[in-house]
Amino acid sequence: MLNVVVLSGRLTADPELKTTANGISVCSFSIAVERRYRSGEERQSDFINIVTWRSSAEFVSKYFKKGQMIAIRGSIQT
Repeated sequence: MLNVVVLSGRLTADPELKTTANGISVCSFSIAVERRYRSGEERQSDFINIVTWRSSAEFVSKYFKKGQMIAIRGSIQT
């Protein structure tokens, strides 16, 4: 089976960095991913919640802010 996703969108808010009781960094944020649209149609977006761990969490919280473009590669968990 394959569970790989690549998303590109804009951060809807500043990333929120937290630390677990074991000292592991966790960063949560959401991105707005635009859907394809035809000329004359209203633009639509999907809002996707993202969670990153450890060094990736620290990197995102340090270098990204609300409104910036970001590309994410990972897997989907529901």
